[in-house]
Amino acid sequence: MSKLDKDSVLAKFTAAYEAANGKAPIIEAKGGWYTVDGGKNIRLAQLEEMADSMGAAPTLKKQKVEEPVKEAKIEKPKAPAKAKAKSKKSASSFSVKDFYTKQIQDINPGAKAPR
Repeated sequence: MSKLDKDSVLAKFTAAYEAANGKAPIIEAKGGWYTVDGGKNIRLAQLEEMADSMGAAPTLKKQKVEEPVKEAKIEKPKAPAKAKAKSKKSASSFSVKDFYTKQIQDINPGAKAPR
């Protein structure tokens, strides 16, 4: 793996970002991680990849600068107020353990429970 020059990568990314979005990015650096416009922390190699992808398609305006992999949002079902007031044990078939197991299997097909 080759070493990346921080100044040249940041200059390349800034130019590509300006071409794609029409404004200069706000880049904050802390401990080897870079934050672009208050978004997620990313490494220098990812900035270079993003600059390459923006440079290849400068006609796209308002392109979001994010990691390509998005995290799944966890939605918790809400139990009705009457079920809570009736008794501690409800007849509901909902199980948190099954919910998270199903969610993990949806994200990673073929994943098995650790037990």
